[in-house]
Amino acid sequence: MSIKQKIQGIIKEGLDKLSIDIELDKIIIENPKDNKHGDYSTNIALVLTKILKDNPMNIANKIVAEIKDETIEKIEVAAPGFINIYLSKETLFKEINKIIELGKNYGKNNIGNGEKVNIEYVSANPTGTLHIGHGRGAVYGDNLSRIMSFSGYDVTREYYINDAGNQMNNLGISIKERYKEICGLDCNIPEDGYHGKEIIKIAEEIYNNYKETKLEEDIPYFKKEGLNILLDAIKKDLSDFRVNFDVFTSEQSLYDRGFVENVLNEFKKKDSCYISEEALWLKTSEYGDEKDRVIVKNDGNYTYLLPDIAYHVNKIDRGYQKLIDVLGADHHGYINRLKGSLEILGHDSSILDVEILQMVRLLRDGEEIKISKRTGKSITLNELIEEVGINATRYFFASKSLDTQMDFDMGLAVKNSNDNPVYYIEYANARISKVLKTYNEEIINQETYNNLDEELTYNILNKLIRFEDTVISASVKQQPHIICNYVYDLASLFHSYYGAYKFITDDKEYTEERMLLLKAIKIVINNSLNLIGVIPREEM
Repeated sequence: MSIKQKIQGIIKEGLDKLSIDIELDKIIIENPKDNKHGDYSTNIALVLTKILKDNPMNIANKIVAEIKDETIEKIEVAAPGFINIYLSKETLFKEINKIIELGKNYGKNNIGNGEKVNIEYVSANPTGTLHIGHGRGAVYGDNLSRIMSFSGYDVTREYYINDAGNQMNNLGISIKERYKEICGLDCNIPEDGYHGKEIIKIAEEIYNNYKETKLEEDIPYFKKEGLNILLDAIKKDLSDFRVNFDVFTSEQSLYDRGFVENVLNEFKKKDSCYISEEALWLKTSEYGDEKDRVIVKNDGNYTYLLPDIAYHVNKIDRGYQKLIDVLGADHHGYINRLKGSLEILGHDSSILDVEILQMVRLLRDGEEIKISKRTGKSITLNELIEEVGINATRYFFASKSLDTQMDFDMGLAVKNSNDNPVYYIEYANARISKVLKTYNEEIINQETYNNLDEELTYNILNKLIRFEDTVISASVKQQPHIICNYVYDLASLFHSYYGAYKFITDDKEYTEERMLLLKAIKIVINNSLNLIGVIPREEM
């Protein structure tokens, strides 16, 4: 149980004593911006004013009179009816022992209650290398998966392979033409084909394995070879970036198993489509979309919307209670048509959340970088990682809300100074590690703490005890950057503490209490960083 949940329960007990019946989730517990107004605060008296037809100050005073709990040091009523709560020192000190006992599991909670969640992210077309936009989506999806799993959700990480449609045929054609070129024949790559170096490498790999024996093979062979090679490269790059998946679903498999055709037939049965200009249109405008959408073009080919609908229906059929898609900024108009399509088929569209990731600008010395010096083309995710490292790349991508455009300062990301947030956090971890290594004596948890009586200490303890609630908030709001903000603030508090006090002295009791506090801080820093895929250094 988190500290907010604990306080929520205490307030509920006070209300029960007054025979005031209200649901627990209506009792909102907040952290005041100014700690002079308490560690926690609730506006429940204001909420109850209309129900009880009484002055909120009177209601608040009645509630406070019924509250007696060792968790709370002091409780006050403030105009116009807020209840401000101050935690007891004993509650804060007990948290040190709890953190050390739980270790890697500290902050874990069950707010998700086993709900089956499918998070689909990256899903880059397997026709080339990953770019920085893919990297931002990968970090968000992976971090959200980590956080929601830590919060008791049953999470599946999924990658949708766009291996059907015209772009894959163009891939196959492009590879075959490059292969023919290696074999000494003319090369005629179509204008809408693929011209990257990776296409040449695939053709070379096929030639090195089979020489000229594949010249008679049709396009599907080269398409399949290219898909396998490019997808394996994408999987490796993502794995190296600490991003992994539980399921890879092939678009082509949806066709092969009849899912796309089944969905089309369902639309026809429900009389939810019509023919206009020799194309088949779906009546999505009746379900919140700005206009109807073509699902079968006048040449008989399906638009990309139809297999996407089938894919989401397939995920629902697999038992997922919540679907989260991470899509690029150009998909914003896609949300309503997809939700409307699910409604037509009788599904509750609220099951689907679409998270739109905004663009990333790379900056160095205040100037935008668009072109790679090495290739003369857009900078790839691998190039960014090579320059600034995995930790910095992951932290910087994670530190901003996904729905805001982002400036990634490459110069700052490699800076070994406190200006660099990831360095600043890692430095806190390394400092703690050095102190603990220097002391290097076994310490058992204390029953009482008599030497941690400074305001800075209480600020740190108040921050530590909020970790579980921070994880819950990041999970429920689907905002991993909340964890980044938290761990940066914790590191900042520690650095202030480090500069103000000695940790190892001749006083054994004083020193051991400090060592236990440092252990607790280190555990929470590491647990925070693990949730955003950052592995901190122990020495710097």
